[in-house]
Amino acid sequence: MSTSKAMINNLTTGNVTSQLLKFAYPFALSNLLQVTYNIVDMILVGQFIGKEGLSAVSIGSDLMSFGMLLGFGFASAGQIMISQYVGLDNKKAISRTIGTMFTFILSISIVLSFIALGSADIMLRLLRTPAAVFSQARSYTYVSFCGLFFIFGYNCISAILRGMGDSKRPFVFIAIASVVNFVLTLLFVAVFHLGVAGAALATIIGQAVSFIFALIYLYKKKESFGFDFKPKSFAIEKAKLKMLARLGIPLALQNAAVMVSMLFVNSHINSYGVVASAVTGIGNKLRSVMSIISNSIGTAGSAMIGQNLGAGKPERVKRIVNTTLLICIGAFLVISIPFIVFSKQVFMIFSSDPEVLEMAPSYMWVLTVYFLTFALMSPYKAVVNGLGHASLGFAIGIMDGVITRIGLAVLLGITFNMGVMGFWFGSAAAGITAALIGGIYYYSGRWKKRKLLVDMK
Repeated sequence: MSTSKAMINNLTTGNVTSQLLKFAYPFALSNLLQVTYNIVDMILVGQFIGKEGLSAVSIGSDLMSFGMLLGFGFASAGQIMISQYVGLDNKKAISRTIGTMFTFILSISIVLSFIALGSADIMLRLLRTPAAVFSQARSYTYVSFCGLFFIFGYNCISAILRGMGDSKRPFVFIAIASVVNFVLTLLFVAVFHLGVAGAALATIIGQAVSFIFALIYLYKKKESFGFDFKPKSFAIEKAKLKMLARLGIPLALQNAAVMVSMLFVNSHINSYGVVASAVTGIGNKLRSVMSIISNSIGTAGSAMIGQNLGAGKPERVKRIVNTTLLICIGAFLVISIPFIVFSKQVFMIFSSDPEVLEMAPSYMWVLTVYFLTFALMSPYKAVVNGLGHASLGFAIGIMDGVITRIGLAVLLGITFNMGVMGFWFGSAAAGITAALIGGIYYYSGRWKKRKLLVDMK
């Protein structure tokens, strides 16, 4: 490639396994640090505030995740566009895509923040937030949504860097954020006793620091990809916005569909009381351990697939998919066994409440189902995303999120009268549908005949 190599990493040559792992591990570490500072919040909240605080953070985090996933859909679309332009060696298009991404995604974050702050109470009631924790959940939600701009900004820059084959810098930025968050959480929660609002404030300050450092880095490296950071460059190019919307809207709707189904299930779980809500909150953090690996490998695979499709190398794409699947299955086995064997000990890190610990072994079996679906979905999702197949991605999201998750949860939880366990297992098993649809599409070979996103008019 003639494009500057200062920031752009060519993922179309070399050993697939070593390149996939080399590209994925910084992203995995970045996600691990993100999850770590979320877990730190939960541990400190659990130890200093109790199960009520755990429940409030769990419910508030659900709402925050909904907003984040909408923005992440457009950031992912931008990453796919950039990776395909890198494969085509089109530096001018990369620069224009970056300008469109920044302007559009950050504008969305501002609008979404105002909407979320104005409707927080309504959303908390829809989630059947227990009365005992409603006030705390509201505080956590209000503070968290004030930081949505920084989250969208960081995700936008991370997507730009990953699209150009750089997964190391996002790790550095999130490492800085994690240190800031850890120190401030200790200070706000343990010393100043600011409660769940203090935990949320520490998190958004850490995210703001991460965004600022990432922005400074991108500015210093502007020569490498031709984006000059002048005010006129922060403009939305109609063609690029259309392309971003073609993939970003289905991705955002796909993420929204999955999250709405999760909120539906969690609203029923919340109706079983504070203990069930607290266990779910802890479980969500533990679930992140496997999702870190599967998402990291999948995101790395998606970037590699995007570049290789752009470079016209379908056989290399097959090797990427097979390697991604093997790594994810191995991770599923390695993580699931100790979680099952040491279930109570793992939960004791977060809470000493006997009612919470009593439910730990049951929930760990739910986690293994989640872990398996993550492993099976990851490689085929990477193909769909790397190709930029928006309509298929949306269909998978609707099947996974709305039809299967809600359907199974209602069937097991209400029809079969399994209670909270039915809602847990129904939600966990929903991902099998996404894996089946993605797998059928990949093994049919139809992806080889589809045009790239950047080639569509």
